[in-house]
Amino acid sequence: MAYRFPSDEWINELSRLLNESESYEQSAKDWEGDFVFVIDPDDAQPETAYLFLGLKHGKSTGAALLQSRDERPAEYTISAPYGTWRKVIDGDLDPIQGMMMPEGGKGDRHLLRVGPDRVA
Repeated sequence: MAYRFPSDEWINELSRLLNESESYEQSAKDWEGDFVFVIDPDDAQPETAYLFLGLKHGKSTGAALLQSRDERPAEYTISAPYGTWRKVIDGDLDPIQGMMMPEGGKGDRHLLRVGPDRVA
């Protein structure tokens, strides 16, 4: 995708691509759960950004750049510094491995942190 990350255009393009994907539709046909992706600041990204992606039964139900984490209710939150997100997007880090690997190679804080969100 040739869109700046993180941006409203980027997350909406991801939503569009998911909705066009027959393989995604089949593999996620039983999935229900919206996400808020939190892009924490680092040297390359000075501010926190929040992206919403609605997912239900193999389709994206909506996407948006949010002003705050609580702007849209979501079942799940995934957060990581911008540089970690870039590695996932660029294919240099498998997202599942990122959720399992400890940050800095040790400890209990993972590269990608996943948890239930505060559902309104």
